[in-house]
Amino acid sequence: MKVVLQVVSRASVSVDGEVVGAIGKGFLLLLGVADSDTIQIADKMVDKICKLRIFHDENGKTNLSLADVGGELLVISQFTLYADCKKGNRPSFIRAGKPDKAEQLYEHVTERCRMYVPKVEHGIFGADMKVELVNDGPFTLALDSEELGFQ
Repeated sequence: MKVVLQVVSRASVSVDGEVVGAIGKGFLLLLGVADSDTIQIADKMVDKICKLRIFHDENGKTNLSLADVGGELLVISQFTLYADCKKGNRPSFIRAGKPDKAEQLYEHVTERCRMYVPKVEHGIFGADMKVELVNDGPFTLALDSEELGFQ
């Protein structure tokens, strides 16, 4: 599982010109699922993400979690995180999870995030989405379940 996490002051996602999810201060998560991913891996990723202490405390240190600052989450499915660009100029997406499994894990991640924060918004799986955000900092992290040892 791969996640690009962006700290945002606000973010939204639209489908067919209609906003389907919007948040204020918090995290925008771009979520990619591989066929090898499991519920257990998803749970570990959510736990890691929601416990990250990357908001500034009163001393300016990155020491506060999403819950500590009353943050919100916007989760967007992003199979292109598994693009393989090693050969040629056309990316291969062979490592991306099959849609049925990816959607199941995407929904699971969204629900599990609600254990940590009350407001969790999301896009529409498989839809042509337009995402708008104001990256705060900017502060962006790339997380990979394999690199974190969650496999």
